[in-house]
Amino acid sequence: MQILINIAITIATIAFMEAFSWFIHKYLFHGPLWFIHKTHHQQRHGWFELNDVFSIGFAVLALWLMWLGHTMLDYRFWLGTGISIYGTVYFIFHDWFIHNRFKAFRSTNRYLMGIRRAHKIHHKSTEKNPSEEFGLLVASRKWFK
Repeated sequence: MQILINIAITIATIAFMEAFSWFIHKYLFHGPLWFIHKTHHQQRHGWFELNDVFSIGFAVLALWLMWLGHTMLDYRFWLGTGISIYGTVYFIFHDWFIHNRFKAFRSTNRYLMGIRRAHKIHHKSTEKNPSEEFGLLVASRKWFK
């Protein structure tokens, strides 16, 4: 039974991270934290951009939670695991597939292409506003046609 609870915590954390990421992307990154996030909407000169500090912050949080819960494998460990899995998915989808930080991931999958289109629309603006499509894994249906 505990295994199912741990799996549920991990999956719920992944789902929460998508909703939470959408919220902070729209209201914080395109709000008071724009001075950091704007580096992601500009042409990158080099491997890293200032915006990567957000990913580092989430990684530190995930590792800290996993460390706190590692001896008993309690809920904190599984929360950290869910955040880590979401971060891995973020890296693969966002950095690798959408922004081509590595040139090896190509697809014609309808879902993946819709996510890519939505994200490209998001980046159409290099300004704080207007902007749309703030999610990573979820986007408006219009981009999947």
